[in-house]
Amino acid sequence: MTAAEGAAPRATVLIADDSPTVRALVRFELEAAGYAVVEAADGQEALTVAGGGGVDVVLLDVEMPVLDGYGAIVALKADPETAELPVVFLTGRAEGGDVVEALRLGAQDYLCKPPQTSELLARVGAAVEVSGLRAELRRRTEELARASRTDHLTGLHNRRHLDEQYQQLLSAARRHGVPLTVLIVDVDHFKQVNDRYGHPAGDAVLQEVASRIAASVRTEDVVGRWGGEEFLVLAPHSDLPGGAALAERLRAGVGATPVVTAGTSVPVTVSVGGATTGGSRAGGRDDDLLRTADANLYAAKAAGRDRCQVTPGAPPEAADASF
Repeated sequence: MTAAEGAAPRATVLIADDSPTVRALVRFELEAAGYAVVEAADGQEALTVAGGGGVDVVLLDVEMPVLDGYGAIVALKADPETAELPVVFLTGRAEGGDVVEALRLGAQDYLCKPPQTSELLARVGAAVEVSGLRAELRRRTEELARASRTDHLTGLHNRRHLDEQYQQLLSAARRHGVPLTVLIVDVDHFKQVNDRYGHPAGDAVLQEVASRIAASVRTEDVVGRWGGEEFLVLAPHSDLPGGAALAERLRAGVGATPVVTAGTSVPVTVSVGGATTGGSRAGGRDDDLLRTADANLYAAKAAGRDRCQVTPGAPPEAADASF
């Protein structure tokens, strides 16, 4: 038993070489050092194994049947799923064009066959470190991207994301002649909640309202915090009756029970204003649905709050006249 046996593998290395002897030799050395190893006998098989995921480093022979090392690395770098995998070339010739061509195509390093144990482990270790750094960079980049589109208080999408989704969904609705409903949900008397119960309670109310709205929509709907105590719901393929029913479901779901925060029961209701394209291919400006939904929200509040008003989207002149 080696010192590495029984421990979690340090990383997974793919050995792609048409020689079973070379594969067995390299596997023995890597497994003894604690690496997990998978094998491929040619370049095409290497692409299949790497594309399946779970590989951290590729050791790639230059001369292989079906697809040689040059063709394999070109394919690996062309696939977004494997483009960042570190590749170390295995070559029987350290001189000439093999190494230069390998590095030109994106290889991180090279090893001469048969590789010396110390050199093999050093170069594979360096490649694993690069793989880990790239994975960490991807993770942080994805986190930053999510954070830039997420409202920090409610965890819903923020206005930036909603603006982009609105334009895309509206364009698709008009292009394909399918309906789109836009709903603006506003917490009634929210200033009084802050004044009476305090801002921490107000934050808790917004978080709970966000959770109740998210629980009331369909999977394909887009929900986010529009600003302050307002939330926006984009409901693709939802016509006027469907949009009105969704608005009522949101209103009833939010107001069904008080929000309990810090031992205090806070009654909460919302008003909902909405508008739908009705599936028309004809245009109007991009902001017509939002303007009409906003006007309907004001109308719902003026009528007593804790109610919904959803209408077809107004033409540009009608939307302008409402302000």
